[in-house]
Amino acid sequence: MSAVRPAAVAGTFYPGNAAKLAYDLDHLLAQARRTPGPVPKAVIVPHAGYIYSGPIAATAYQRIAAGRDRIRRVVLLGPAHRVPVRGLALPGVEAFATPLGLVPVDGAAVASLRGLPQVVESAPAHAWEHSLEVQLPFLQKVLDDFTLVPLVVGDATAEEVAEVLERLWGGPETLIVISSDLSHYLPYELAQRIDTETAKRILALSSVTHEQACGGTPVNGLLLAARRHGLRPELLDLRNSGDTAGDPDHVVGYAAFAFLDPEEAHVH
Repeated sequence: MSAVRPAAVAGTFYPGNAAKLAYDLDHLLAQARRTPGPVPKAVIVPHAGYIYSGPIAATAYQRIAAGRDRIRRVVLLGPAHRVPVRGLALPGVEAFATPLGLVPVDGAAVASLRGLPQVVESAPAHAWEHSLEVQLPFLQKVLDDFTLVPLVVGDATAEEVAEVLERLWGGPETLIVISSDLSHYLPYELAQRIDTETAKRILALSSVTHEQACGGTPVNGLLLAARRHGLRPELLDLRNSGDTAGDPDHVVGYAAFAFLDPEEAHVH
C-alpha cells in the first residue's frame, strides 16, 4: 500500500505551484461573499476547476475559517467520477498530498468504520478522483492541523451514507464536507431555473436526483442526517459557470450551503 495519495489534478483543476495556489486561494477567500453566523457543522461545496467553481466554494470556506482553532477532523465525501464503486470507498493510504503539503488520514476514524458493509477500500476509486482533491487546498488554507476521512461515494443509498456520517459525527471538532456540483451542460437560463429548484429542495432537507446534483448520493445522505440532528441549512451562494468563466450555452451549476447545529447557534 502506498502511504500517500499524490495530487492528481494539480496543474489542471487548480495551480500545481504552491505559491500560485496559495495566492489564488487568498484571492478567492478575500473576494468571497461574507455570510456572518456560526461555524457550520457541514457544508456542500462544488468541485470544478477553481476558475469555474472556486468563487462559490470560497463562500463556504471563508465561513469555515472561523473554526480554524477547533476543527480537527474533516469528513469529506464526494461522488465517484472515474471508477465505479459499490458503497463508500476509503483510499487505503495514510495521507493525501497537495502542493501545500500533506493531509493525514484519520486512522482512528477509519478504524471506526470497519464492520460497516457499505464501506470498502479502493485505491483506484481515489487515484484520479477530483471531487475530494479540489477541496483539500481550501481546507489547508482555512484550517490549522486537521485529519481527513476521505470517502468516494458510489452506488449507495442515502441511509448507507447517513449511517457512515452518524458514526463519524463527533462534536464541534468534526466538520462534514460534501462535494457536489448541480446541473450539467444546460443553457444558462434553464440551468438557473433548475438549480434554484434544487437549492429549494436542499433548504427543505428534501432529497435530490443525480440530474439535479452529481453528488446526489452524498448530498441525500447528509440531508437525512441533518433532519435527524436538527441542522438548519443556509444557502451561501448559487451561481454557474456562465457567471464565472464558462460558455453560457453549456453551463454547470454550483452552490454552497452551510448546515448549522442549533446548539452552536445559541453559543454565538
